[in-house]
Amino acid sequence: MGNVTDDIDRILGQWARERPDLNTEAMGVFGRIYRLSRLAGDATERAYARFGIARADFDVLATLRRSGDPFQLSPGALAASMMLSTGGTTARLDRLEKAGLVARSPDPNDRRGILVRLTSQGHAIADEAVAAGLAEQQRLLAHLSPEKSAQLNALLRDLLGGV
Repeated sequence: MGNVTDDIDRILGQWARERPDLNTEAMGVFGRIYRLSRLAGDATERAYARFGIARADFDVLATLRRSGDPFQLSPGALAASMMLSTGGTTARLDRLEKAGLVARSPDPNDRRGILVRLTSQGHAIADEAVAAGLAEQQRLLAHLSPEKSAQLNALLRDLLGGV
């Protein structure tokens, strides 16, 4: 496995030829992370499309689904959980409400507030879409042994923890 080369190796080889003074190890790591992210993102996007939703829609549905019963949050809590502005969240909520996947209702504890909750249809789609997206991600990892997959996960956790 250590002798396998890819397009990133070709790029690094070109830099080594042109600028042998540069240490391009980080370029290799982040180039591969970027490419994997794009490939995985495209694969999961296709999986979500089978349910009539985009990745942005899935983010809302999944956030509500994993929040637990009663599967509702304020728009502010939803936006914070997804690391979005409330304006960006509003457009997503409008689209999902129109599709019947979420419903807005007054917050009984705050006269000015509202709550967003999954509808039964939204709950079902969230469950199906998360399983389909995870299946695509597992397919992309299938050629790694469980040990290598766990090692990769630990290395990426360490990398993120240091950033």
